[in-house]
Amino acid sequence: MDLVVGLDAGGTSTRALVLDLEGARLGQGVAGGANPNSHPPSVAAAHIGEALAEALDGLDSRKVRSGVLGMAGASKMSDPAVLELFQQAWEGAGLHCPMRVITDCEAAFATGTSSPDGTVLVAGTGSIAGRVEGHRMVAQSGGYGWLIGDDGSAFWLGREAVRATLRLLDLDAPLEGLATAVLTAAGARTRGQLINAVNARPPIALAQFAPLVSAAYHHGDPEALTIVASAARLLANTASAVRSPSDTSPIVLVGSLIKTPVGTHLKQELLTRCNAQVIMATEGAAGAAWLAAVDVLGPGAPRPA
Repeated sequence: MDLVVGLDAGGTSTRALVLDLEGARLGQGVAGGANPNSHPPSVAAAHIGEALAEALDGLDSRKVRSGVLGMAGASKMSDPAVLELFQQAWEGAGLHCPMRVITDCEAAFATGTSSPDGTVLVAGTGSIAGRVEGHRMVAQSGGYGWLIGDDGSAFWLGREAVRATLRLLDLDAPLEGLATAVLTAAGARTRGQLINAVNARPPIALAQFAPLVSAAYHHGDPEALTIVASAARLLANTASAVRSPSDTSPIVLVGSLIKTPVGTHLKQELLTRCNAQVIMATEGAAGAAWLAAVDVLGPGAPRPA
């Protein structure tokens, strides 16, 4: 029984999926983030190996005919030293097929649709949109990383939550809802303690405050309502940047924010702006695995069950 494997490696987590050539799911694995821009490459590669080992547990890795690694930070693989680390993790999991590396955008788009053309928007720890043609990303918007971009992402949400809390502290305004949750999560009680707590951790850790925005949104917190609406507009702008006004090809949304209030607002924003189907997908590894099957069987490969 021939197999294929697909991985979705993001800044926060890595997921691996093993399929047979009929699309049946035979194994899956989860590990830490494997974006080599957000983590030391050696750590990122180790997480790839962990996810693969879990997904292939009990299966014959020699029967894997094709494998696709969809990853955030794929451009980092142009560094031979980084590529070698990932190749070692791949082979260490018992895989003998080539490791085909694609962007997380390409994997995400294939998760939502079998159409070869369209737009994909990834809204997770970071954010990026891509124009896809023939299953390949040919143009992109965003994806600049936390320091200079990632508008509307979980990192952006977390940063805005902290900034909103600091503004209230500066004004000595009453604290409740989102601000209270931020202080509690940071283990802080004062302005200085919050600043120190945030700056003592890696910048990407701000994404961990994002769920607090969603929770406060559901309770009608005004700061959270503003942050969610702003995030949706920024993400829609990122997607719109790679589409022409007359484009009717599908838009696939994927990432940890898609099933949050941001995702709900984002879908409505895009439906208002674009004459296109908007598809909410949740599993980039499935798209990567399907593309691996396409490498073996062609475009008619069965979609993951």
